Amino acid sequence: MNGEDTFFKRSQDMTIKGQIFNMSKPLVMGIINITPDSFHAASRATNALEACELAEKQLSQGASFLDLGAISTRPGAPVVSPEEEKKRLLPVLALLVKTFPEAIISVDTFNAEIAKASIEAGAAIINDVTGGEGDQQMLSTVAKLNCPYIAMHSRGNSLTMTELTQYNKLPDDIIKWFAEKIKKYTEAGIHDIIVDPGIGFAKNAEQNFTIIDHLNDFKILEKPILMGISRKRFIYNTLNIPVENSLNGTTAMHMACLMNGANILRVHDVKEAIETVQLFLQMKKSR
Repeated sequence: MNGEDTFFKRSQDMTIKGQIFNMSKPLVMGIINITPDSFHAASRATNALEACELAEKQLSQGASFLDLGAISTRPGAPVVSPEEEKKRLLPVLALLVKTFPEAIISVDTFNAEIAKASIEAGAAIINDVTGGEGDQQMLSTVAKLNCPYIAMHSRGNSLTMTELTQYNKLPDDIIKWFAEKIKKYTEAGIHDIIVDPGIGFAKNAEQNFTIIDHLNDFKILEKPILMGISRKRFIYNTLNIPVENSLNGTTAMHMACLMNGANILRVHDVKEAIETVQLFLQMKKSR
């Protein structure tokens, strides 16, 4: 294989907020959590100013996107009302848009009303951890907004997902799920779709490793692949270390994702992810 293999041929470019993003070269999305309980404390911003400081850091380190979330979706996280989500999210989003007008901001929500308000406030992408199953109005809303849609595979919710890890065969079951969903997304009028296999969402550690190892299989969907594995439980539990010490393990798994076809890495640590991408591209170039 060389630099012209299927990884480069089948990825799709996207125009987002007037900017063309070449998906043939992996991109990095920085995580900003405006929540009190996200599992990695360093990604939390307790107010709009802290969110701006974190955004400035991530953008200066090379993040192509910022992913802003106002509720934690980690296993066991309490359910947050849409009113509370909106109260946390919109003021921070407004300040980020004002401070960084050129930044491409993704909003992590499965609520259609909040998705609409976010895009109208200046966000550019909707990142839905339920793949449209959390709100029946999401698909029609995203279609009307004419924005890119990140669809993640998941089952249940934060309180039930750990009990829903039974599959016939991985990754085939998830690929089939996406194929059916993409048909619905397209029929609804959504044009730019990014798929996220949902590492850690209704998958145990062994299943997470299986999906990463077989990530190339997802290329059959002919959609950019986003991987959100940063500092997740399957990494730090496997290494028997606290989440705070999981950067090295995360970097190792990021390289595995890139080698197997990931187009976007959603990360807590932008600098290290950018360096991983640089090394990956150099390796591809040398083939």
